[in-house]
Amino acid sequence: MAVSVTKPGSGSSKSSPSSPLLNDHERHVGQRRERMRASPQAKDGRFRNLDNVEPDLKGLAPPIAAEFLFRGARRAPSAPLPAQEPRPIWEHAPETGLRVTWLGHSTLLLEVDGVRILTDPVFGERASPVSFMGPKRFHPVPVPIAGLPPIDVMLLSHNHYDHLCRSSVVELAKRPLQVVTALGVGMHLEAYGMPRERIHELDWHESIELPSVRFTATPAQHFSGRGMGDRNATLWASWVIETAHHKLFFSGDTGLFSGLSEIGQRHGPFDLTLLEIGAYHPAWGTIHLGPENALTAHQMLQGKVLLPVHWGTFDLALHTWEEPAETLFHLASERGAKLFLPQLGQPLEPKRMPEPTPWWREVLRAKP
Repeated sequence: MAVSVTKPGSGSSKSSPSSPLLNDHERHVGQRRERMRASPQAKDGRFRNLDNVEPDLKGLAPPIAAEFLFRGARRAPSAPLPAQEPRPIWEHAPETGLRVTWLGHSTLLLEVDGVRILTDPVFGERASPVSFMGPKRFHPVPVPIAGLPPIDVMLLSHNHYDHLCRSSVVELAKRPLQVVTALGVGMHLEAYGMPRERIHELDWHESIELPSVRFTATPAQHFSGRGMGDRNATLWASWVIETAHHKLFFSGDTGLFSGLSEIGQRHGPFDLTLLEIGAYHPAWGTIHLGPENALTAHQMLQGKVLLPVHWGTFDLALHTWEEPAETLFHLASERGAKLFLPQLGQPLEPKRMPEPTPWWREVLRAKP
């Protein structure tokens, strides 16, 4: 599949020629390394945030880490969250051209003008490098990978375990889909069996044209890493998704930063912003939005409708499991923000969405 990667005002971006003495794999690895080293975001082999902002990880200090490990303040629901069966609805195209199904955390099936996009697919039982420990999901995935309809594009924001799941990639690699991700993340995908000719890695402000859809990698304020010694070795990104009739913004993981206003000015307004609201803490403000900052980001991005993600699936912070949604629901009315709140597995079209309701409260009312 011939694809061009472009930057604003430039033509196709091509790697420099490699030595004919290298085999195909060595040339491929070398080209990726050259692109990573040449990135304006890279310095001394590590990627950086805008203005060299370093993530504030004070929340990992011993007192807070102990609270995270031992506090039992309703960080998991007493019953699985309600979920719907989406497959009968997926059999019919959305009448408005845009339909969204939230499958948990940051995993969404986006149906946009005839293109199906799967974001940050995590179908595994745990957001962890191992199967026997680490954050365990609160609820089953509404639909297993085998039950998904044909997917055109898998969009990966960064390489953290709650966004890049090895077992999910291994299974999805069997499908004839394309992958769009941030610079450097392809090395993980290839190791998990994804054919490299289907992987497209973008630096910030680069765009890729796939049939009927354009993806642009935009800045995010976060970090990356999957183990000891690889902190910030690959890039993280937020994403603009644009078709002939719709424009969406997917935050991946990010803190609040001034670059969101520039994204809104350059690429907005957005029909729908998909913004993270969970796994937040006052000490993590530089790397996660949380509900209040998500509303601010939505405004900075010139968003019309906000769909919250990154909550209600894994215990990744100190707040109660429902707090991000409750806070967002309360503050949105005060700020006049229009919320899109589908239940798990519920395919909904934003232009035909019902009045948002706090559906998660039925779990709070359930007895353990």
